[in-house]
Amino acid sequence: MSKGGKVKAIPEGYHNVTPYLIIDGAARALEFYKRVFGAAERMRMPGPDGKIGHAEITIGDSLIMLADEHLEMGARAPRAFGGAAVSIMLYVNDVDATVKTAVAEGAKLLQPVEDKFYGDRMGTIEDPFGHHWHVGTHKEDVPPDEMKRRAAALAKSA
Repeated sequence: MSKGGKVKAIPEGYHNVTPYLIIDGAARALEFYKRVFGAAERMRMPGPDGKIGHAEITIGDSLIMLADEHLEMGARAPRAFGGAAVSIMLYVNDVDATVKTAVAEGAKLLQPVEDKFYGDRMGTIEDPFGHHWHVGTHKEDVPPDEMKRRAAALAKSA
């Protein structure tokens, strides 16, 4: 309980929406996210079987929760379904360096880093645990009308 006796519906330090990743190999994933994305581990709760029951990391100002796959509870990692159904967008200071590090650490490059019409330089990876990450660095503030024009020009050239 808080000092005033009233508990906040959203705990201090948390957001309304928080990604919760189910991972086959959560302990390895924690180390990968630290090395590649500069994640800071907030907590780790291993179960009696050694699997991670719950863990929390922060990347920049964002919180991500994760746990090991627990089939008996219906918690399955992406590969159990044949691939990721959700992607995570991650802004970093240097997309080229981050994607290069991710690939060197075992990620699969899905889309190479390139400048996009909407003002981001972006690439897409699949981490070694099956989760997809769109990694980008914002390079240009593009007004909506210019973005629309660029998108139309790109569609014509395709």
